Amino acid sequence: MADLFAGEPPPAPLAERLRPTHISEIVGQEHLTGPNGAIGRMLAAGKLASMILWGPPGTGKTTTARLLADAVGLRFAPLSAVFSGVADLKKAFAEAEDHARTGQGTLLFVDEIHRFNRAQQDSFLPFVEKGTVTLVGATTENPSFELNAAVLSRAQVLVLHRLDAGALETLLARAEALMDRPLPLTQDARSALIASADGDGRFLLNQAETLFSVKIDAPLDPKALADLLHRRMPVYDKDQEGHYNLISALHKSLRGSDPQAALYYLARMLVAGEEPLYLLRRLVRFASEDVGLADPQALVQCLAAKDAYDFLGSPEGELAIVQACLYLATAPKSNAAYAAQKAAWKSARDTGSLMPPANILNAPTRLMKDLGYGKGYAYDHEQDDAFSGDNYWPDAMTPQAFYAPSPRGFEAKVRERLAYWDKLRAEKQSR
Repeated sequence: MADLFAGEPPPAPLAERLRPTHISEIVGQEHLTGPNGAIGRMLAAGKLASMILWGPPGTGKTTTARLLADAVGLRFAPLSAVFSGVADLKKAFAEAEDHARTGQGTLLFVDEIHRFNRAQQDSFLPFVEKGTVTLVGATTENPSFELNAAVLSRAQVLVLHRLDAGALETLLARAEALMDRPLPLTQDARSALIASADGDGRFLLNQAETLFSVKIDAPLDPKALADLLHRRMPVYDKDQEGHYNLISALHKSLRGSDPQAALYYLARMLVAGEEPLYLLRRLVRFASEDVGLADPQALVQCLAAKDAYDFLGSPEGELAIVQACLYLATAPKSNAAYAAQKAAWKSARDTGSLMPPANILNAPTRLMKDLGYGKGYAYDHEQDDAFSGDNYWPDAMTPQAFYAPSPRGFEAKVRERLAYWDKLRAEKQSR
């Protein structure tokens, strides 16, 4: 039985063996680590500020924190918010205080710091303020939403970028140098492998390690590579920042009348697993908010797409969503209805409970008739042009103009109609 555990331990994963040993070896984050970057300036000064490293998976957050500690001579104390609780925090702070008494500073690295609750995050504050620890937190989530304001006020937020194709190619070249052989890939397959990593260096190196570990007689083309390796799903959290970034990009592409970009972001969300009905709700809203009466058919198209999707389901029904998206992107735009709603709602709140003029009030009882309800009401269909020109505003209120149609699309015709009614009203009121 003992023979099973004899011999050399298994080698560390390729990503671990290629972990940089100096800040200058970190790829893709030169905006931070270069001489003019925030980290480069701190290292030149020999003193670190507490910081939050915010970026996608596989961009070097943990490596950066470890190398920062080495570069300025701080003790590196790692914690994971996923596996740590109050007792672990107390222990980490006590150890940091013990080392501080001997003149040894501590870099407390907290991975997934956004997982700590508000009270746990607040527990860092006195130790950061005293200088007992230099806090370096790592997060994949937007710190504005996930971290306490008190923590953010004491730490710089540094944004790490997803690794571009050049940075990922550098990692593959380092892997090939370490393994002393090239990856068994055609150039097209190599490009496909880099694209499949979606900016995640760790994922790329794990895929490369798989390729190095299997016997491959001839270089793989993209199809053979896809057959061998599992496809990576895009990074997308439906209730987190990725969701809001993409829906914002979709909405603004539609508003900017760019059907190609709008279709791209729609596809990004659907491919990543977004609920089609969520997207349909946003398209319906857009039809009223950003198209409105410039093209009244926009709302009809979106509701028809919703019905078609309900009827067909996925994937067939997604074509109806695409049709609605393209219709909205190519439609004339107007936010006049949206602006009118906001103005009317504000006026309603400001004016309280003013009574409408008596002549347009209903009078179902004798008392109400005696009080003048409905008296003098002019029935528009009995007037010339089916238009009485009466005043419909409360007596104590000046008539307002909430809706100002744009000169685009169908609203150009609406503008003509409003001008016609305004002209008739002015003529009748001048008599």
